[in-house]
Amino acid sequence: MEYRELGRSGLRVSVLTMGTMTFGGGGKFAYVGDTGVEEARKQIDMCLDAGVNLIDTADVYSTGLSEEIVGKAIQGRRDDLLLATKVRMPMGDGPNDAGLSRHHVITGAEASLRRLGTDHIDLYQVHEWDGRTPVEETLAALDHLVSAGKVRYVGVSNYTGWQLMKALGTADRLGLPRFVSQQIYYSLQARDSEYELIPAAIDQGLGVLVWSPLAGGLLSGRYRRDAQPSEGRQLTEWNEPPVRDQEQLYDTVEVLVDIAGEHGVSAAQVALAWLLGRPAITSLVVGARTSEQLADNLAAAELKLTAEQRARLDEVSRQPLLYPYWHQAATASDRLSPADLSLLGPHL
Repeated sequence: MEYRELGRSGLRVSVLTMGTMTFGGGGKFAYVGDTGVEEARKQIDMCLDAGVNLIDTADVYSTGLSEEIVGKAIQGRRDDLLLATKVRMPMGDGPNDAGLSRHHVITGAEASLRRLGTDHIDLYQVHEWDGRTPVEETLAALDHLVSAGKVRYVGVSNYTGWQLMKALGTADRLGLPRFVSQQIYYSLQARDSEYELIPAAIDQGLGVLVWSPLAGGLLSGRYRRDAQPSEGRQLTEWNEPPVRDQEQLYDTVEVLVDIAGEHGVSAAQVALAWLLGRPAITSLVVGARTSEQLADNLAAAELKLTAEQRARLDEVSRQPLLYPYWHQAATASDRLSPADLSLLGPHL
């Protein structure tokens, strides 16, 4: 297992992170999975044996049940791993049961600590943007948790480029905790994050954790033009991630399957290996309904793709340059930074 620094921090995390959205099966999360304590313990054993050192969860996953299961499954080995969780989403019907106010952030952290059965969270992530709460208030609440020793590092998830830069600029201006990482959706199925979020990570020294790197199973090789699986998340009411271009998705899966055949591995492993070679990527959050799926995903850490195979995947999944990127590619190519080139380089 390879380990990479998480942004500009000194924390080293495995290139694969164990995702736990499948734990619990409460409410809408039943569409994703319903893993109980015993199976969770087995899967965590598999991850630790493979060298995974980070487990990612969130308070909203099955309304806290995922955190509870994680807490029970790691009893006696808390010091062997890092824990990441999140705050922002609704955890009740009250007017202050959601968002990134000082009240909800601190209340959420205390509740997560109880459910996880630990005295600290290694990476505490704001799960989504809150346009009604001043960024200063959210960062001050995170500063309180860090100063109290309840949180070691802070991260962000699902922000736009301008929202991310506003938060980082505010933290720098006021001397408040700076996000060390962002957790984003990024896959061969949708490379939208390459427009702003990946360049921002390169420029600002952020680690990048990727959620749903297999696009909710769409890149597993089971969804093809001439074949559809009989079960899976995409056949339920779960609608993440959306599919904008079905034909491009099918084209991408065909190339994945071809390259997988060249290596004698699964299409899923190829999709994960492609991501691990992209700029700024620190770790991929992989979850699975079954131990068999998890074992297959873990094997991706050892897969190396050739430059030619990467080029084929890049070409079939590439998205068009939006404005002002196409204009910059045409007129600013003489003065582009490494962050700029992460998007524009292949178009020059």
